[in-house]
Amino acid sequence: MKYIYVMVASLMIISCKKADKEGVMDDSQATIDSIKQTSIDSIKMEMVKQKTIDSMKIEMAKQQSNEKEVVVVNQTTQAAPAPARKKWSSTAKGAVIGAGVGAATGAIISKKKGTGAIIGGLAGAGVGAGTGAIIDGSKN
Repeated sequence: MKYIYVMVASLMIISCKKADKEGVMDDSQATIDSIKQTSIDSIKMEMVKQKTIDSMKIEMAKQQSNEKEVVVVNQTTQAAPAPARKKWSSTAKGAVIGAGVGAATGAIISKKKGTGAIIGGLAGAGVGAGTGAIIDGSKN
């Protein structure tokens, strides 16, 4: 009876070893198959990219061939000259800059943001206009 148990146990061990080897073979084959599939996928992606590049080159060639020559005819009559742009005086520039800086400063400093911005803007505009007027006076 002992011999039967020993034989059954040895058969089980041998069959388990064979199953493990078969599983290893299946795993390695699955790994090889996944690597092959990955390389096939990357090749397909490269083909799609190349097709896109080729189609873009074809479209660019079509657009370049469709371009026509443009002939410009110069007329002897002269157009009216563009009106001269008015330059801002230093007074105007100073008022605008002072209003912006004063409004920002007033809004930051004051507890009532809206009121502080209005008062700061008015004060800044006044100071900026005064400074600009002094600069205008020194230029003349």
